[in-house]
Amino acid sequence: MNDDTPQPKANDTRQSGDAELRWRLILGGGEAEGTGVELSGVDLKRDATLDALYGEERKGGLGGSSPRVARWLGDIRGYFPAPVVQVMQRDAMERLGLRQLLLEPELLESVQPDVHLVGALLSLNQAIPERSRETARAVVRTVVEELERRLAQPTRQAVSGALHRAGRTSRPRAGDIDWNRTILANLRHYQPEHRTVVPERLVGYGRRLPQVSREVVLCLDQSGSMASSVVYAGVFGAVLASVRSLRTQVVAFDTAVVDLTEALTDPVELLFGVQLGGGTDINAALAYCQGRIDNPRDTILVLVTDLFEGGDEEEMLRRVQAMVASEVQVVCLLALSDEGAPAYDHDNAAALAALGVPTFACTPDQFPGLLAAAIQREDLAGWATGNGIVLTAPEEGG
Repeated sequence: MNDDTPQPKANDTRQSGDAELRWRLILGGGEAEGTGVELSGVDLKRDATLDALYGEERKGGLGGSSPRVARWLGDIRGYFPAPVVQVMQRDAMERLGLRQLLLEPELLESVQPDVHLVGALLSLNQAIPERSRETARAVVRTVVEELERRLAQPTRQAVSGALHRAGRTSRPRAGDIDWNRTILANLRHYQPEHRTVVPERLVGYGRRLPQVSREVVLCLDQSGSMASSVVYAGVFGAVLASVRSLRTQVVAFDTAVVDLTEALTDPVELLFGVQLGGGTDINAALAYCQGRIDNPRDTILVLVTDLFEGGDEEEMLRRVQAMVASEVQVVCLLALSDEGAPAYDHDNAAALAALGVPTFACTPDQFPGLLAAAIQREDLAGWATGNGIVLTAPEEGG
């Protein structure tokens, strides 16, 4: 900042807690706004940053000047809490065309990292100049590490627990009996006179799980509307790749198909292997995934897409039908994000639902539970309904 005004902390809402002051900041002043509130100090600065983005005269309000934009980005971080900053950054990119300016390293250092910013950077991946690449990677890594802290442990716990439960058997060999669980399961058969439990049902560990007992294929639509979903899916892919007894593959597609499985050890590298934007050929992507499935009955294919197919729709549906018939567990996520489903092709969604493919939007926090249910071969539609998720319904008469 280039003045001596004391700068507030990002969560300072002392002045802005007043309802009239809030309305003044929302309405932007002028003869008709009617609050009569005079601004001063910090709130005057807040108003200026809002006006640069949302004011009626804002055309060119931030101009094309990198220093001016950098100062504005710094201002909003000083005057508003982080969630508001993230919304304003997204609006600035959409309203004022700041995407190209974000290729400048000094601007990248000024922004508040979040999933949407990562999506914007990935969409600009090929255009990022060499001088900005390290800064861009640092921004992406900050967000990825934050997501891993939030999602890794619950994912590993849910998936590992499901794998162990799926490996148990009710007809164990003598050396595989889980006596603690067997006793608990048969307490009602306790014989007081003999002071013992007569087990009618044995619970076993099962044989040791094979090196790979389940396969997970994440098939990711790279179209621009799926940016947040791709970011979350990339992080989940890296987490799942670290789980024993899982074979995880990640495939991204637009009109071409790219296999990102080898990059699973580094989710940042994986995400920079994605090229957001372009057309969509879901059928071609499913054909590739189908060819990579070794054990259909033990495979969970998660298709993340808005279902706007630019390829052969009929062939896509036939291919899904064939995978379902081979006992692949197929689930279609219209979104894997906290924002609900974007616009999507309702006809294709209904057609997939008619084939028995659960089709719905899923939040990142729900995803570990979804995978656990799939590993245990539960009814995924029933799981979704039980978790308050609205499923796409088949068309009547379909």
